[in-house]
Amino acid sequence: MTATRTILVVDDEPFISRALTFILKKNHYRVLEARDGEEALALVANEHPDLVFLDVMMPRMSGFEVAERIRADASCAATKIILLTAKGQDADRAAGEALADAYMTKPFSPTRILERARALLGE
Repeated sequence: MTATRTILVVDDEPFISRALTFILKKNHYRVLEARDGEEALALVANEHPDLVFLDVMMPRMSGFEVAERIRADASCAATKIILLTAKGQDADRAAGEALADAYMTKPFSPTRILERARALLGE
């Protein structure tokens, strides 16, 4: 089976990035990786991923700011965003849900990751 959907994983923690990438590739997605918001925005502009898993707490640019910039770009209107973060407070969740299609807290289960991705991608 060939990968038909592209997913961008944005996380400054290598272990999390590797774990997500492994889960997604195992399920036949094309996976791109970025370590910070600037790298993520460049990949979004060039690759137009179908879905972005986006960490909130990153150096230089927060996931909230990255999500705002993706949402402001009309060419990315179809891009789905899942904020994946350790920030579970109600205020953080409300801010994230206003910007993203889903808000998930770490630690995450591989099953839930795949369920959310498939639901947002209409699979």
